[in-house]
Formats: sequence, C-alpha cells, structure tokens
Amino acid sequence: MAMDSTSILIGLLAGLVGGGVVVFIILNAAMKKRRASLLKEAEAQGEALKKEKILQAKEKFLQLKEEHEKEVRERERNVAQAQEKAKQREQQLSRQQQDLANKEKQTDQVRQELTQKLEGLNRRKEETEKLHAKQVALLENIGGLSAEEAKKQMVESLKDEARTAAMAHIKDAQEEAKLTANKEAKRIVIQTIQRVATEHAIENSVSVFHIENDDVKGRVIGREGRNIRALEELTGVEIIVDDTPGAIILSCFDAVRREVARLALHQLVKDGRIHPARIEEIVAKTKKHIEEEIMEVGKRTCIDLGIHGLHNELIRMVGRMKFRSSYGQNLLMHSREVANLSAIMAAELGLNPKAAKRAGLLHDIGKVPDEEPELPHALLGMKLAEKYGEKPDVCNAIGAHHDEIEMTTLLSPIVQACDAISGARPGARREATEAYIQRLKDLESLAMSYNGVTKAFAIQAGRELRVMVESERITDAQSDEMSMSIADRIMNEMTYPGQVKIAVIREKRSVAVAK
Repeated sequence: MAMDSTSILIGLLAGLVGGGVVVFIILNAAMKKRRASLLKEAEAQGEALKKEKILQAKEKFLQLKEEHEKEVRERERNVAQAQEKAKQREQQLSRQQQDLANKEKQTDQVRQELTQKLEGLNRRKEETEKLHAKQVALLENIGGLSAEEAKKQMVESLKDEARTAAMAHIKDAQEEAKLTANKEAKRIVIQTIQRVATEHAIENSVSVFHIENDDVKGRVIGREGRNIRALEELTGVEIIVDDTPGAIILSCFDAVRREVARLALHQLVKDGRIHPARIEEIVAKTKKHIEEEIMEVGKRTCIDLGIHGLHNELIRMVGRMKFRSSYGQNLLMHSREVANLSAIMAAELGLNPKAAKRAGLLHDIGKVPDEEPELPHALLGMKLAEKYGEKPDVCNAIGAHHDEIEMTTLLSPIVQACDAISGARPGARREATEAYIQRLKDLESLAMSYNGVTKAFAIQAGRELRVMVESERITDAQSDEMSMSIADRIMNEMTYPGQVKIAVIREKRSVAVAK
C-alpha cells in the first residue's frame, strides 16, 4: 500500500514536471513568435519613418532648389535691367555726342560767317576812315582850325552849358525836396497820431479804500493804534482814518506800495482777523502776489504788441511800468503808445516796424530799475537792454531818445519823435506831479544813505519821513543823533514847502519758542 502511494506520488510529480516542461515549451514558442511579430512591426515602422524622412528631405530640397532658382532668376532680371539701363545710357551718350558734334559743326560755320563779316566790316572801316580823313582835311582848309582845336572848343562850350543846366536842375531839385520833405514829414506824423488813439489819464498819489460800515475803522486802527502802525510800517503807506464816511484814505507816491496796502487791507477786512502778526503775513503774501501780477502784466503787454523773445527781467520791468508814472502819465500806457507810434512811423518810412516797436516799448525801462543808480534813465535803460541781449539799434534808440548819446541808427530819431508826440498830448502829463514824486524819492534816498537804516517812507505828502533802523546796531542816543542829522541835511540839500518831520523808529522784538 505504501508502494502504491509512492508510485502515485512519483507519477503525479512526473506528470507535473512534464506538464511544466510542456507549458514552458509552449510559452517559449509563444514568446519567440511575439518577439518576431514585434520585430517585424518595428522594422515596418522604421521603414515607414525612413520613407517619411526621405520624402521630407526631398520636399525641403525641392523648396530650397525653387528658392535658389527664384533668387537666380531675380538676379538675372536685375542684371538684365542694369544692362538695359547701361545700354540706354550708352545710346543717350551717343546721341549727346552726336548732338555736340553737330553743334560744333554749326559753330564752325557761324565762326566762319562771322569772320567773313568781320573782314568786310574792317574793309568798310578802313574806307570810312579814309573818307573821314579827307573830310577833316577839307574842313580844316575851309575853317582855318585843326580838328583838335575845333573839338576842344566844342567840348568847352558843351561843358559850360551842361554845368549851367545842372546847377539850375540841382537848385530846383533841392527846393522841391525841401518842400516835399516837410510836407511828407508832416503827413507821416499827423497820420501816425491819428491812427493811435489813447486815453488822457492823470495819475495821483492817493487811493480810496471803501468799507461797508465805519466799525471796520476801529479794527483797522487796533488797540492803541498798533494795527495801523504795523500796516504803515510794513507797507510804507500813510493810512488816513478820519471822519470820511465809508472810506479809508491810502496816501503814498509809490503806486506799488499803495496797491500792496490796498490789497492787504482788503484781505484783512474780508478775513476779519486784524492783528500785527496777521498783518505781517498778509502783507508778505500780497507783495508776492504783486510781483506775480507784474510779470503777468509784462507778458500780456508783449503779447498784445506782438513782441517776442524779451528777457524775463525786461518783461518784469515792463510790468513794473504799470505802477509808475512820468509827469502824471502812466508809464506803461505811455510806452505802449510810443511803441505803436514808432511801428507806424517806421513802416511809413520803409524801416523795420518790429524793431521800432521793441525800442518804443523799452525806451523808458531806465525809470523802473530795482535800484536807483546815479545815471540818467535813458543811459540806464540802454545798459539794461545791452545786459539782457537786445540788438545795438534798439539799445541806441533807448539811450539816445533824450540826446545823452549820439544817434547811430534811423530808429533813434523815430523813438525820440514818438516819445515827444506821446508826452505832448493835451492832458497827458503834469509837471508838478513828477517834481512832487521826485522830492519824496529824494527824501527816502537821503534817509537810506545812513548805516543801520532798513526802511524809509516819506508820508503825508512829504511832510513826514519815517525811518526804520536796526535795534541791534543803532542805540536810542544814536537814533536821536540820526534824526537831527537827517533834518540838517534836508534843510541844507533840499528845497521843500513847509516843514518835514523826521521820525526814527527803533523797535526791539524779543521772540522765544516754547517746545
């Protein structure tokens, strides 16, 4: 029984081993078959890829070949065009050469004809000279004079007649020129004046500030008058607060100061806060605003007159003319009028109207400098114009309009004449005003000549001179001495009506900041 089991097990094992071998053989055969199939597929794919790449390479080759052939054809076409142009140029040159040859032949023919005509003329000239000599000899025998003597007598006679006729003609021409020149000059001047119409305005030295009610006057004066003193000290304007209803009077010869005071007072009254610190702040802002307005006025004036390229400093001086008067005549209006008159007159005379207008506008800039040098305003204006790049003819017209220098251009007499025309209009100027303003300026200049003086204001129509000094440099005793010295110099050096009060103000401010 045991043997049977063993045999069975051995048989089973042998069967299993045999089955495994058979399975292995079958699997091995299947794998070989699968490998052969994959290899064939791979070979087929490789062959297809190879064919595809070959086709792409052929297409690329054909494309490059076509582009190359196209480029070759383009080059050949360009070469053919160049050859055609060269051929046409060669044909043109050949035609030109042929034309030149034909013209040369024609020129030779004309030269030959001219030579023949010249020879004929020479022969005729010789015959004429022989005939002339025979006639001269015959005339000498008849008249008893040689040809040279007869020629001299005839020339002298003709000279005397020509000289007499020329002198008479010259005299007539001079008389006619004088009459015509006077008539033409009058026509130009009258026509120029008629074409420029301006206002006749007289400047004064007083401005009126209107207020809604008289309660404002008390606030403007302030406690113990500190507000009005601060305003007068900062602006240099005398503020008159009297019984005049609804008005405060601002008195000062300098229109810029009056305008600063008027605008500052308007701002303070509108704001309602009136005290020394606020007044100082408002006055500083107003001065800055006035400077901006001066530049704006200068630019607008240049634009209105069509004047371009002026230096900014010259534009600022033109704007300052608005706040300056000349013998009571507003300086800006006077300068605009002179500019227009000069342009019209220059155009009538065939000169450059733009240069004339420029010179006319700038002719009085010497009256509005930042400083007051010891020079006539015409020479000072000429130096300023030269400094800021104006042309020589314009500078000469500015400097010569009062005959301080010699006139070297035709613009100079035009500007001088137009300046006289503008100032000579009825009601345009008033001598007393200019003299009054000059006296006030002289008072302030005299006070400013002392060391330690910061500001000086002539107020009350020149009856009072307020002098602000630095408290660190001037003591109280020196203030008394300075007031007496200024009074002595005014009495000895100036002419003035009535009396002048000199007030030297020395203010001490102690300022500390708590942090």
